[in-house]
Amino acid sequence: MAESHDVAIIGAGFGGIGMAIALKQRGKHSLVILEKEGEVGGAWRDNTYPGAACDVPSRLYSFSFAKKFDWSRRFAPQAEIFAYLRQCADDYGLHPHLRFNTEVEQARFDEAAGLWHIRTPHGEIHARVLITATGQLNRPAWPSIPGRERFQGPAFHSARWDHDVDLVGKTVAVVGTGASAIQFVPEVAKQAKKVRLFQRSAAYVIPKPDRVYSSAEQKLMERMPLLQKLDRGRIYAQNEARVLGFTAVQSAMGFYQRLFKRYLKRCISDPQLREKLTPDYPLGCKRILISNDYFQAIERYGIEVHTGGVGAITETGVVDAKGQHHEADVLIYGTGFQATDFLAPMTILGREGRDLNDAWRDGAEAYLGINVHGFPNMFMLYGPNTNLGHNSIVYMLESQIAYVMSALEVLEQGGHRFMDVDADVQDRFNSDLQEQIRHTVWDKDCHSWYKTESGKNTNNWPGFTFTYRRRTQTLDTRDYELSS
Repeated sequence: MAESHDVAIIGAGFGGIGMAIALKQRGKHSLVILEKEGEVGGAWRDNTYPGAACDVPSRLYSFSFAKKFDWSRRFAPQAEIFAYLRQCADDYGLHPHLRFNTEVEQARFDEAAGLWHIRTPHGEIHARVLITATGQLNRPAWPSIPGRERFQGPAFHSARWDHDVDLVGKTVAVVGTGASAIQFVPEVAKQAKKVRLFQRSAAYVIPKPDRVYSSAEQKLMERMPLLQKLDRGRIYAQNEARVLGFTAVQSAMGFYQRLFKRYLKRCISDPQLREKLTPDYPLGCKRILISNDYFQAIERYGIEVHTGGVGAITETGVVDAKGQHHEADVLIYGTGFQATDFLAPMTILGREGRDLNDAWRDGAEAYLGINVHGFPNMFMLYGPNTNLGHNSIVYMLESQIAYVMSALEVLEQGGHRFMDVDADVQDRFNSDLQEQIRHTVWDKDCHSWYKTESGKNTNNWPGFTFTYRRRTQTLDTRDYELSS
């Protein structure tokens, strides 16, 4: 017999946990959280590579309704964020609602009944409302390199780190120089005999304003919650101002360009190596990275930097773009995630059996990043064009959670069978959004995980986060078809 609930949430990371807490706080307990892994935490459960840490200050990268006063440092390491999410699940009594090791295979909307039929390996679940909280950075991207399967040594992706592999005294080849790589490469270099780094394009890396919080600071924050609230507001305002450099005042990026050049010159003494580590695209077009040990590790440990990407993988190593072979004992992929493949590999079927993959053939889009026409009673958290390059995604998630709660009230109070966003409303929203993106630094001439292969930016929000919050603060029922 199928399990029935008012709400089914897919994913138990920041979005899924925050949504479930909001539901329970409003007295809505008929909910289930479907998690494909065996624990909560999302990306902070999966990414256990050495050096993993957040690049948003920890006091801002946490729920406003579940403040933590004892972060060990300004930018929290992975283990602390993972522990924080587990603590939230414990404190708010989410475990009775969690279904671990339950991957959703298909979700199909039954228009006559106004229900979602959700298929899992353990049976079917019926829910009136489907909320997806799978994130944008949950499926590792494996590069299409000839011979990748031929390598005879240990090979793994940074998001699925193999802690059983001993790197001491080994020659390690690292493919990729993104946000994860700049964190684990210095840690790998401390153990390995040799590190060979293969980059397709260099990254802009600037200093990380990190520091340890003293026990006195932690106690002061706990005794004076207002102080933490003020500090959180200060961090938010500082980060929020940076969006101007990506959008309306791109000349402001000149400051960070100079900062990058000074930092690179201070860390790397060899002019030829500095040239290899200097990007050939506008700053901000790809994600700006922060680190206090990446360039330093390259200099200190004599890490080889090979530009132009990888030509092939052999049984014993890597062939670079120039055709030269480099021996390796271990191969680590720091090649990011399939960020533009929203909700994959699930099959989502809406009204009249419409497949979401067909609706998104030209790139994912949604009204406010939350609703997709033809898929009633389905709400997305961290959906298309809600990613940020300047501030905390948790702020965006809380805006979306509040909007979904408003939608649930509309359904409940109006006695509606379903609500479906109007096609014209969705089209106008996304047309305006893409026009805004065309005037941002993200639309400059570079390849990034923000874009599909066709060049459509499906990931970033092109403006202030407080503008997004204002847009999601009030639900206008005229934007939706409401079925009684």
